[in-house]
Amino acid sequence: MLFVLLAPFVIAVLAPMVRQLTGSFTGWVLALLPASLFVYFCQFIEPVGSGEVLRFSTEWIPSAGINLSFYVDGLSLLFALLISGIGTFIVLYAAAYLKRHADLGRFLMFILMFMGSMLGLVLSDNVVTLFVFWELTSITSFLLIGFNHDKAKSRRAAVQALAVTGGGGLALLAGLLLMAHVGGSMELSELLAQGDLFKENPLYLSILILVLAGAFTKSAQAPFHFWLPNAMEAPTPVSAFLHSATMVKAGVYLLARMNPGLGGTEIWQVLLVVFGGATFLIGSFLALRNTDLKLILAQTTVASLGLLVLLIGLGHDKAIQAAMAYLLAHALFKGALFMAAGSVDHGTGTRDVSKLSGLARAMPLTAAASLIAALSMSGLPPFFGFIAKEFAYKASLDGPWTLEVTSVLVIGNALLFAAAFLVGAKPFFGSPGETPKQPKEGSVSLWLGPIVLSVLGLIAGPGNDIADSYFVGPAASAVRGGAMEVDLYLWGGIELPLALSAATIALGALVFAVSSSLRRALNSLFGKVWGPDQGYDQFMDGLMGLARALTGVLQTGSLRRYLLISFGIVAAALIAPTLVLGEALERPIIPPADFYIWGVGVLTVIGGLAIVLARSRLVAILSTGVLGLAVAFVFLLFGAPDLAFTQLMVETLSVVILALVIMRLPVDGKDWRGAPRALRDIPIAATIGVAVTVLLFSITSQPLDLTLSEYFAERSYTEAYGRNIVNVILVDFRALDTFGEIAVVVIAGVAVLGLLAAGSRRTESEAERRP
Repeated sequence: MLFVLLAPFVIAVLAPMVRQLTGSFTGWVLALLPASLFVYFCQFIEPVGSGEVLRFSTEWIPSAGINLSFYVDGLSLLFALLISGIGTFIVLYAAAYLKRHADLGRFLMFILMFMGSMLGLVLSDNVVTLFVFWELTSITSFLLIGFNHDKAKSRRAAVQALAVTGGGGLALLAGLLLMAHVGGSMELSELLAQGDLFKENPLYLSILILVLAGAFTKSAQAPFHFWLPNAMEAPTPVSAFLHSATMVKAGVYLLARMNPGLGGTEIWQVLLVVFGGATFLIGSFLALRNTDLKLILAQTTVASLGLLVLLIGLGHDKAIQAAMAYLLAHALFKGALFMAAGSVDHGTGTRDVSKLSGLARAMPLTAAASLIAALSMSGLPPFFGFIAKEFAYKASLDGPWTLEVTSVLVIGNALLFAAAFLVGAKPFFGSPGETPKQPKEGSVSLWLGPIVLSVLGLIAGPGNDIADSYFVGPAASAVRGGAMEVDLYLWGGIELPLALSAATIALGALVFAVSSSLRRALNSLFGKVWGPDQGYDQFMDGLMGLARALTGVLQTGSLRRYLLISFGIVAAALIAPTLVLGEALERPIIPPADFYIWGVGVLTVIGGLAIVLARSRLVAILSTGVLGLAVAFVFLLFGAPDLAFTQLMVETLSVVILALVIMRLPVDGKDWRGAPRALRDIPIAATIGVAVTVLLFSITSQPLDLTLSEYFAERSYTEAYGRNIVNVILVDFRALDTFGEIAVVVIAGVAVLGLLAAGSRRTESEAERRP
């Protein structure tokens, strides 16, 4: 499984080269990867449909309980099939949509990395592995949303998405680690099997809030919904993939996955139903105030995510069935509609729905796909969207707050009905309007995906037995945390849910008829109302203002001030536990010292006093050499002659180099500290000195743990073939650390060399200009 999940990242690196080698066939070549992944995951349909859960694990950091562990159940398999299946058409679509773009290879690289990140997320069993892939989706979406980085709006949208979802990701990490702490395991499947343990633990509320913060920011729940419509600055292939099967559904996946462990409580139900319902209505209303096809679809995605969160929050069996059915239906019709909207933009040069009409004759395939997908989105029979909507109504009637939840569903679904026909029908029927470009049907890569996805939404309606047996049923069982009987049906008789559907259709048709007037009214209303998007800008402006203010205070250009602040903070950190928390250090045990140790101590004091009292920089530098020599004597006295020799050589070179440098600098009386500065510095220096001394004595008073020392002693010769343990630690056990340190020194040296060369050229230039 690990190699399967790494495949998208490996092929992604090769995508630019594939673009150069295959030209116009790039999409078809790279689409073989997601298509192969889809076929691979299809082999799990039968065993997972029978209730089996498949696990795969590779050790990563076993000492910390962190493994690259993955498992396939009904929920993860449904997501994996959607990601890889829709991803196949997205790759084809992207290659055709951006075929003349100079950076198509780079774009396809980001898309494949995005796909791999989502697959890893939904299949992860280890909490750390899940978080790693969670953050990878944020990073890769940042790259995709900001793909047109020459546009300010694209850059702002990318940073906004990363800031919101990245912040939520940090909250999620804290929640996951708390879960691991309470449950005693890093494996998600083991943690979720201990649901009662979490719900009875005092940390339950903290865990819940942190997990919900991660899920709500990722799936654009109010008040974090603003980033998702702004992400429409990305090219249309990104929008289609982002909204149908990938990033925005990651939060929904997380909530569904956490349901067995954290769900079922009153606070879970209240929070998810309230925030989900609010998001459902906000997205539905905001969709109708836009004329841009992509923005309308983006806001309807916000609404649909809210509906999914609401249904998961209700938590009973019918609600879970409805959530999984709507998840599948939404992926099919929304992916088709986004790609069709992009084809309209590609073929006409505009996405303004008020300027689009009569395109069916020029773009018959795109029109057919759009209409079929819109009918499913509007919840009309015999489409699968109708079944999902019917079961949502059944769930609202069987759960708590029946009147409130049902009212929210009717209003929201009616608004989505109108939005569906605005996007999927209006641009294609009526008298042809004037567009920037002569309308024309796109290539097969542009219409193949919308046709297949929309037709699947149609077939899944009458073929609902297959859908509930192999996809919805196993997924619902995974969300419930146990086997669940799922029986989807197209016709349930003349009952209240059918009456609610009829009311939804009637209300939706009315809203569609007055959509232009409603749009003006909504723009008049919301245009004057403060919103979270403005709040985000105000927060970022305030943060930048605070950063500038702190920079002005801290970054003054004075080294003395920097040292004063640094040492002051260190002193505060050392004494704060005692003063604030009342925690005193254990009484230190001062070890006995012989004549030589006392001699080194006296030498150290003499060197320190010489530095403090020196009026000359050169004398101060030489005095620091005395301190370095004292440290070398300490190493020598405690049986480390190699370290003593190294310390002596480094100290000697440092003193010589500093002395040579100091001779090139101006020396004046300003170097001497007056009484005011001395009175300020003495307490800070004394506090640090005393606190560090007491701290070190307290630490050395504790029993010495020789585990690490014995580990290195035992393995230095047998595994690294070296008798000098210190050298072996530096070049073998800590080889990467040493390499990093060497790299830093080399970079610093190159920088200094560059500065010296620049200074030399400047001096020569000034000399040439002199008369």
